[in-house]
Amino acid sequence: MNLFDLKDKVAVITGSSRGIGRAIAEAYAAAGARVVISSRNQSACDEVAAAINRQHGAGRAIALAASISDKAALKALVDGTHAQFGKIDVLVCNAASNPYYGPIKDISDEQFRKIFDNNVLANHWLINFVVPDMIERRDGSIVIVSSIGGLLGSNTIGAYNVSKAADFQLVRNLAVEYGPQNVRVNAIAPGVIRTDFARALWADPKAEAALKRATPLGRIGEPNDIAGAAVFLASQAGAYVTGQTIVVDGGTVVRGGF
Repeated sequence: MNLFDLKDKVAVITGSSRGIGRAIAEAYAAAGARVVISSRNQSACDEVAAAINRQHGAGRAIALAASISDKAALKALVDGTHAQFGKIDVLVCNAASNPYYGPIKDISDEQFRKIFDNNVLANHWLINFVVPDMIERRDGSIVIVSSIGGLLGSNTIGAYNVSKAADFQLVRNLAVEYGPQNVRVNAIAPGVIRTDFARALWADPKAEAALKRATPLGRIGEPNDIAGAAVFLASQAGAYVTGQTIVVDGGTVVRGGF
């Protein structure tokens, strides 16, 4: 038995037109899954789905744009997936936002609400749309891509970190609620990954050098570094894992952060 085989699985991955989400979608497709590419931009989603279909065969990927800030759009994403693929076995809540850098004391109410709405409430919405079918089939895996920020303090991304800590607790609570129906809920906590989303943390050469010094493996992470953990949590290899947060950060946290 191939413990990491995802053949016949259907996976929805938000924020998958680039970065970590795209790497997860590509890894899932390589493991045999059919994948739903979703982000705000339909053309960007179409491009990624087409690339996956060229590599793995027609019908392996579809593109359904949806903004995580729009509850109706997320419902349409789930309904559209059911219409085309018939089920959802794996949900990856990867999309997030961070409109503010600086001390929490200076953040506006609007910015704080946006961070929590997009990083926590949107996950709650999407999970609630997906989980009834998983419960009925007594099988499913839900993965929230959080951040090591939820384990650390910061004077620049503090509000974002608070939202990511909330995701850890969301995972723990839902694992308890849905475990009896064999639905697993876990989180991945990446360190700094070389993506556009995290560009403000690594684009400056001095900042990148400092991050490398703070990381025992001596480098910034790449999107593919997160994909393996996502395959593990979606597959039979992770069948007895729920309510957990897997830290994938090159050792940053054990050294004390950055």
